[in-house]
Amino acid sequence: MFRIKAIFFLARRRYQWQLCSHHSIASCVHKNPFSPPVRFMSIPTTRNSPAPELRALNKKITHLIRCGQLDDAKALFDGMGERNTVTWNSMITGYVQRREMTKARKLFDEMPEKDVVSWNLMISGYVSCRGLRYIEEGRYLFDEMPERDFISRNTMITGYARNGRMDEALSLFNSMPKRNAVSWNAVISGFLHNGDVKSAIEFFERMPQRDAASLSALVSGLIQNGELNKAASILLGNGERADDREDLIHAYNTLIAGYGQRGRVDDARRLFDQVPFYPDRRRGDGGRFERNVVSWNSMIMCYVKAGDIISARELFDQMVERDTFSWNTMISGYVDIADLKEALNLFHKMPDPDTLSWNSMISGFAHMGNLELAFDFFRRMPQKNLVSWNSIISGYEKNGDCEGAIKLFIQMQAEGEKPDRHTLSSLLSVCAESVALQLGMQIHQQVIKIVIPDVPLNNSLITMYARCGAIMEARAVFDEMKLQKDVISWNAMIGGYASHGFAAEALELFGVMTRLKVQPTYITFISVLNACAHAGLVEEGRMHFRSMVNEFGIEPRVEHFASLVDIVGRHGQIEEAMATINSMPFEPDKAVWGALLGACRVHNNVELARVAAEALTRLEPDSSAPYVLLYNMYADVGRWDDATEVRMIMDINKIRKQPGYSWVDSSS
Repeated sequence: MFRIKAIFFLARRRYQWQLCSHHSIASCVHKNPFSPPVRFMSIPTTRNSPAPELRALNKKITHLIRCGQLDDAKALFDGMGERNTVTWNSMITGYVQRREMTKARKLFDEMPEKDVVSWNLMISGYVSCRGLRYIEEGRYLFDEMPERDFISRNTMITGYARNGRMDEALSLFNSMPKRNAVSWNAVISGFLHNGDVKSAIEFFERMPQRDAASLSALVSGLIQNGELNKAASILLGNGERADDREDLIHAYNTLIAGYGQRGRVDDARRLFDQVPFYPDRRRGDGGRFERNVVSWNSMIMCYVKAGDIISARELFDQMVERDTFSWNTMISGYVDIADLKEALNLFHKMPDPDTLSWNSMISGFAHMGNLELAFDFFRRMPQKNLVSWNSIISGYEKNGDCEGAIKLFIQMQAEGEKPDRHTLSSLLSVCAESVALQLGMQIHQQVIKIVIPDVPLNNSLITMYARCGAIMEARAVFDEMKLQKDVISWNAMIGGYASHGFAAEALELFGVMTRLKVQPTYITFISVLNACAHAGLVEEGRMHFRSMVNEFGIEPRVEHFASLVDIVGRHGQIEEAMATINSMPFEPDKAVWGALLGACRVHNNVELARVAAEALTRLEPDSSAPYVLLYNMYADVGRWDDATEVRMIMDINKIRKQPGYSWVDSSS
């Protein structure tokens, strides 16, 4: 919400009068001190305009900076035989926008002649960086300025407020010889940023002159603080008195969007309906207070987020004028409810689909499992971005086509697109699913080179190594996370230990987890109970099952019951295992009956084995496993008639034993 985003720029006609001054500058501020990026324009410090060659070079430097080619701009700057303040300020602006304050300061100190814009640029750069050192350096330059203007003071107020130093912001505000709307807005936004809603409203009420920008800033801040009712009350109470009625729509749009974010769709619609609508008027016909395209888009987005695609479509069809956002909102809405037919229909009707439109269709088809259409859209899209690659790779990964995902990643690198966290996370999931340890280790190296791993990415690494059986590598990543672990990190590591037979390590780590007051989840206890089953820890397994319910308030799921049946069944307590199944509050699944059947096989309980096998055949009628296991049990105890009966049932039901198979990784 709260950023130093002042536009120190107005149309040239607003500062032409300054050209007659020897040290004149153009420096005005946008009404809202927290709207888009810092931009200054300085006027040459001589009465005569700069030579055409100098103007052209200055223009080229500005163009290079806007295109992100800062090094090229600096090379051009260094080669110039003549420079003016515009040249220096343009170069400083490039560094300030990149937060490269050391380089900006070096240029500033080397300037033969500074103007107000030069000083303001440096101050704004320092206060936009977080940290005590930067705000103090900004204040030092502020105190050193030969002459301060509104921009200088407002920038410092904003910087103090942004860093939570409201006392200093207020002190500077109170010492100003003259204040403008930006000064007031800066303090009000500062209060809101720091959660002091009461003081923000009091300052707003004290403003000598309020405009629509002030009202919009207050409404936006109140929404960010969760005070929607206050925002509505102030908007409706002050809207009629606002000076700029045509600009008032921005505040209304902000509140409509705020209602949508909180799920208050009916309130959003009531507010939307209060804004006049003139269907016969076109944009630019006048300065009346009326709905604009953002109003329609905001209301449509409210409906889409609430899953009410019908109401969203009704509004969309009523729109006199649509923009790209309107179309994309509706397309993504249909994609979200898996109505790809209507999403495709809108996509084909859209005047000029952009990259977001194509990406939405790719994600939608991939999510529905239609990789052929998803790839067709990906192949045909005129311009791909990183999201396009991530969407198609993730689609292949989610649909189990690990080989396809890896091929796409290779193609992505060949085309010069650099992966990000999302790409690498999808690829690590591919490696985990296909147990491709060597590839996973290569992806880990990419993680180290390309990004600073965050918690989700580290969790993906732990899961990949654990699934591939590289427990020591998984533990190394886990330990490197130090205090940044979340419950998923703990679950992944405990689950890795449990699934590979390291029961003692799994239970020890679970003990550390609970001592550190990390709240376990139902997934944690699946791994803990599995560890107890593998280690034959019957009493400890029962204890953890009871603790899950009584101490942590987690309702047992079918997976927990399956583990408990496995624990007691392996120990030969078949009757208790059966009693556990009978006590389940829901129908047992194949894992539960499979655990019982396995226990019966080990302990030769033929009668309960038949019960379990019959239950499994009902759940999986085409599976040969329960028949084969029951046949072998009958054969082992010499009950050949029963064994023959099982074989006959298999023949009648046309059940064929599936041949076994194995695979090896030949890459190493």
